[in-house]
Amino acid sequence: MRHDEMIGKVRTLARLPDSGTAERATRAVVSTLSERLPSGLARHVAAQLPPDLAAAMRRAADAAGAGSGRAGERFGLAVFAGRIADRAGTDEDTALREAAAVLEVLDAALAPELTERMAGALPSDIRELLPVERAMGDREE
Repeated sequence: MRHDEMIGKVRTLARLPDSGTAERATRAVVSTLSERLPSGLARHVAAQLPPDLAAAMRRAADAAGAGSGRAGERFGLAVFAGRIADRAGTDEDTALREAAAVLEVLDAALAPELTERMAGALPSDIRELLPVERAMGDREE
């Protein structure tokens, strides 16, 4: 998925006023997500993102030590929301709404097996922000 398409979808889903706000929200979420994901997984996700979002994700992963081979930081929804709010310059309720939108767009943009691995790496409280189908696990049809 192209960068502009991703930002446009985040803007629509989160009902944001402009592309700049959607861009800030998206960067805040991918950066925070990258801190939470295990080593390597953040890099696999970044590899499927547009270059500028991938770079933001890799920078956050490097800062969190994801390049060192260790697991991502362990934190739950409250810390996740707080970090996103700080980065996006908003409150935590808005940050959670924006995170759900970004995660929905990521779910559509990434390879299904990668989003499945990402969902499995997140604690249940953060996983609740994922689209319902992903949060509940893929059902066979």
